[in-house]
This record gives sequence, structure tokens and C-alpha cells, in this order.
Amino acid sequence: MIGEKIKAFREQKKMSLSELAERSGVAKSYLSSIERNIQSNPSIQVLEKISSVLGVSTNVLIHDFDENDKASELDPEWLNIAYEAMNSGISKEEFRDFLEFNKWRKEKK
Repeated sequence: MIGEKIKAFREQKKMSLSELAERSGVAKSYLSSIERNIQSNPSIQVLEKISSVLGVSTNVLIHDFDENDKASELDPEWLNIAYEAMNSGISKEEFRDFLEFNKWRKEKK
């Protein structure tokens, strides 16, 4: 659910509900109701504000993944790292090269 994802990303960033409210411009009480799944259908504008502060794509908050989908196995921190890499301008090939280099380095130890 959206609220659970928001809470997980917020806690991962060690951010209080008050801090997220202040930085996103969304009322603390409204954020609380989203996180507790009382408000289960926030507007896209609200989600954009929240996702911007949390450093994740709005799509990550909106979409549920199938149990067989690899993305469902990723915890929020891994998803955040992937989005940070994408937003930094690193290409998929550069990221794959880094992974291969890291595997090689571990084998040499």
C-alpha cells in the first residue's frame, strides 16, 4: 500500500513525520492518515511532493509489484540506490561494468 511505502522510505531516511510534512508542504495530519492507510487515495500532486522529498519516483509509491516480480524482492533502500544511480546519469552499461569489476575484485581476494 502507498502509505506503507511512504513510511518505509521516510524511516529509511531517518526522517520524522514532521520533517517530511515540512519539506513536502503536506500537512502532518494528512501524511499520518496516508501512512496509516486511512487516506488510501492521495492525489498525484501530493504523491509528487512526497516522492520528491524522499528521493524516489512517484511510480515506486503507486505501483504494486507482482509476487513473482523481482522488484518486489527489493527493499526500499535498494530501490532508492537504483534510482540514485539512474538520476546521477550513470548508464546501465556503466553500472553493469561496475558490478562486474566488483565481482572480479572479490574473487581476487
